[in-house]
Amino acid sequence: MSVKTQIKHLREVEVGINKNLYLICGIITVAIMIMISVDFFSRGIFSSAKMSLFYLGVLLIYSLHKEIIRWLGERQIERQGEYFVYGWIGLTILLYIINFLSKDYFSYSIQGGPVIVLRDVSMLTLQVLAVFIFTRCLKILKILLVKNR
Repeated sequence: MSVKTQIKHLREVEVGINKNLYLICGIITVAIMIMISVDFFSRGIFSSAKMSLFYLGVLLIYSLHKEIIRWLGERQIERQGEYFVYGWIGLTILLYIINFLSKDYFSYSIQGGPVIVLRDVSMLTLQVLAVFIFTRCLKILKILLVKNR
């Protein structure tokens, strides 16, 4: 089997793996968004999800794997990862608007103590955005390296 044939086969296998990673990442994203929303609207009755590190790890693995496929020469990679960024930005803005319109009602627990859901979702959104920007930088680096050959 020639090297070109091996690389083509490798790309096909990796694209299939990447589709599964996208699905896993999507399921985890929706689950965490639901848990954060429940935590926000319950005003601290439920404990926070505490899955940020796990989620960011899964997202980073998906994103880096997608970039590896690009570096292998696959040009037909869908830009689905952006939906995670848009989803998190949308959820964060929505929760801030709801909290604003409710005059900080969701910033305090039923007992009167502060609830940190907005801070946590803001940090997670910024971290998701950082992963996105990092992988965009890798894409730009690849383009520059190929251009300078």
